[in-house]
Amino acid sequence: MNKSKRVLNGGVVGYGGAFNMGAHHANCMKEAGFNFAAACDIDPKRTVQAKKDFPSIKVYNDVAKFAADPDIDLAVVILPHNLHAPVARKLLAAKKHVIVEKPFTITSGEATDLINLARKNKRMLSVFHNRRWDTDFVTIKKAVDSGLIGKVFQLEFTMASYGHPGYWWRSDKKISGGALYDWGAHLLDWTLNLIKAPVESVYGNFQKRVWKDITNEDHVQTIVNFKNKAKAIIEISSIASVPRQMWRILGTGGGIGCNGFENIPISVTSFCDGRNWVTQVPKEKVGPNPYYRNIAAHLYRGAKLEITAEHARRIIEIITSAEKSSKTGKLVRVKYN
Repeated sequence: MNKSKRVLNGGVVGYGGAFNMGAHHANCMKEAGFNFAAACDIDPKRTVQAKKDFPSIKVYNDVAKFAADPDIDLAVVILPHNLHAPVARKLLAAKKHVIVEKPFTITSGEATDLINLARKNKRMLSVFHNRRWDTDFVTIKKAVDSGLIGKVFQLEFTMASYGHPGYWWRSDKKISGGALYDWGAHLLDWTLNLIKAPVESVYGNFQKRVWKDITNEDHVQTIVNFKNKAKAIIEISSIASVPRQMWRILGTGGGIGCNGFENIPISVTSFCDGRNWVTQVPKEKVGPNPYYRNIAAHLYRGAKLEITAEHARRIIEIITSAEKSSKTGKLVRVKYN
């Protein structure tokens, strides 16, 4: 927590051009009440761009020099997935508060090391699971929490199509971690917020069949078994020629089905008086910049941190367990809950 009551200075490590995420995080910081003070990128062209976008900031091309800057209080890691852990470790060792873009790390062991270091140095550590506040998810969670469909016993989340994933680092398994680490991290965050029971075991089926010129899997399916007997089925595919709904949620008193990112109401089916009643639930309105506003509330006023590193580690544990299961053909019990 910010005991000095001064405005905290934030910086980003990784000002890459993909999705313009460096500028996005910078603007989110500023809107939430931080001073955006520094950007770091190994590519000098990107730090030149950062300086054009934000003329008053300092720029670095060396993460060690960035970490050594005593004026930076909060650092955000926006890098390829395999660099999340080593760079976050340097920043935490320099006693910065740290936000890591999702996925948190490649392994749960890396996640645990970072959690322990953050505790030792008494610094905040969070992961940018910003889609916790997607209007689709917020609407669905409200419907589930209100009991409209009874008790959830099965979730099915799908991000699938047929097409080449592209030639970049997100398609390189050594860098990305694999096909489940990108969208799968979001889907698993949603899953763990809709089913609160501890996870009992994970089953994985990872397939490589078509796109031989990249190293990520073509099709991954993960089944998460909860101790209350509920089940979540997560599917990520680049070889699915027949589409299906992004969301299918079954409860003891009804269900929810919809495709995400569409500006249409969500269909909720409830069983009452001996028949199914279908209700079109309007999308919930979500306020601006909720993730960073929570970070600011936490650091400035001691509010509860919504996205903890421990929660993000659960997601990584499920992903790595799914891959282990795929290799062995057996269910894998998870360590972190």
